[in-house]
Amino acid sequence: MGRTQAYDTATVVASARNLFWKRGFDGVSVSDMEKATGLSRSSIYHAFGSMRGLFDAAVQDYLDTIVRPRIRALREPDVAPGALAGYLAGLTEAIGRLGDADQPTGCLLVGAAGTTLADDEAVRQVVGAYHAELLAAVSRGVAARFPDDDAESVAARATSITGATIAAMTLARVNRAEAVRLLDVTSAMVR
Repeated sequence: MGRTQAYDTATVVASARNLFWKRGFDGVSVSDMEKATGLSRSSIYHAFGSMRGLFDAAVQDYLDTIVRPRIRALREPDVAPGALAGYLAGLTEAIGRLGDADQPTGCLLVGAAGTTLADDEAVRQVVGAYHAELLAAVSRGVAARFPDDDAESVAARATSITGATIAAMTLARVNRAEAVRLLDVTSAMVR
């Protein structure tokens, strides 16, 4: 008879997510992960197969609990004209607030793209899919905000806003004030 699991998987994955988010995949050792999750090395490997398996679970959790709830209003069947402004305001507030409490800021996936994982095809696909999902959501928000724009104008605005959003999430790791300023400028173009 097998042992009963003595930990909550969601709590472990969230702890791992935050550690990977703060330090990047390359900056986290197994010892760091043991401290962050309270699991032993053998439990980590038994539950997730490897540190990479734990990272993959953390990325899925990041998408499901951080990214998708934030863009939910942009994915509704009928996107409200103010949904894009609301998304940008919420992102601005999060970037401005999170680093103060020693919580991760920026973007886990953008951060992963700058590590050795960028050479991994599965990670490249996840980052590419994340960009496509964000661009599609922003495009819907632009179309709702500027209903008289033609498809080409919507695509151009959405590409610009998505690029500024990703740039802000990159800047947030090193200069939150500048990231907030970039999002404020981007928000002003949407209003």
